[in-house]
Amino acid sequence: MEILVLNTAFEGQGVIDTFESFIWSERFSEYGDFEIYTTPSPSLLDLVKYDYYLWVKDSDRVMIVEDRRIATDDEEGNRLIITGRSLESIIDRRIAWKKTVLDGNLQTEIQRLLNETVINPLDSTRQITNFIFQASTDPIITALTIEAQYMGENVYDIIKNICEINNIGYKIVLSDANNFVFSLFAGVDRSYNQTTNPYVIFSPKFENIINSNYLESKKTLKTVTLVAGEGEDLARRTVTVASTGGILSGLDRRELFVDAKDINKTVDGVTMSNAKYDALLTHRGKQYLVVNQFTTTFEGQIETTHTFKFGEDYFLGDIVQIVNEYGIESTCRVIETVRSYSITGIEVYPTFKMIE
Repeated sequence: MEILVLNTAFEGQGVIDTFESFIWSERFSEYGDFEIYTTPSPSLLDLVKYDYYLWVKDSDRVMIVEDRRIATDDEEGNRLIITGRSLESIIDRRIAWKKTVLDGNLQTEIQRLLNETVINPLDSTRQITNFIFQASTDPIITALTIEAQYMGENVYDIIKNICEINNIGYKIVLSDANNFVFSLFAGVDRSYNQTTNPYVIFSPKFENIINSNYLESKKTLKTVTLVAGEGEDLARRTVTVASTGGILSGLDRRELFVDAKDINKTVDGVTMSNAKYDALLTHRGKQYLVVNQFTTTFEGQIETTHTFKFGEDYFLGDIVQIVNEYGIESTCRVIETVRSYSITGIEVYPTFKMIE
């Protein structure tokens, strides 16, 4: 395995082909990250500098070098640990600088948010000149709508949360012209629920899962939230937002309060209707419910020489079929893939999230 190193002008500087371990993680609606664990040397430290870029041939993602650490050990010897995040972390450098209302087609509104904060902002010092928005033609993406209001939030957090609510992902790739190309994507259904694409099934029966972890957790589950907007005491505007399945009762009802007084009914001198304001409060409630939901995930080490290969048969964001040795079967989305390279070879560890 060779890791290509690019400088800040995207010029090739050399390759890293010797290391003890190398971990490369990609995620569906979040930035990925990497770690190189190796022996330090002056030439390697000169090759891999802060803000340089790393790329491997079996990935469409590019990583940014952010941390270099040398750990000294008299017995084991010194070790250099290099880490960083993928290009998706670029938008973590911007915030919603002013009151921003997103209202309409989701993809169009995300493009407007990026135009105002990254691509063509009023303050030219905020511009990233080689950042481009590439619109998706996928009907799943183009059909989505949004009603939300932000002020001061990190752009990465905004887009990550929008993606999580709508079960879509985003990525930023480096084009041949050295542009950062942002796009939304929904993944491909390769489960038993469709007949268009070949099935992708992971199961001990097919000997393509070496080991796996199955997790169910409702520790942080909330099923209904009271969202409070403008106003005081009894005059305060509130909405009730329920998780998927409607408002539950008794012990199944798990409540959460969300203070949304920062959502304004009047923006730039224009006062919105109660219905429009309630829609903004409802979106805020969904934001909190999506991070306080019942969690069901599979994590497993995939056999890489038989049946299905990541990057060829299935990709990040795809929906696949999972069956473990205890008969637990589920339709799941691939939300993360961790590839570990070492002297023993390559190991692939996907994380699958159950589709509700």
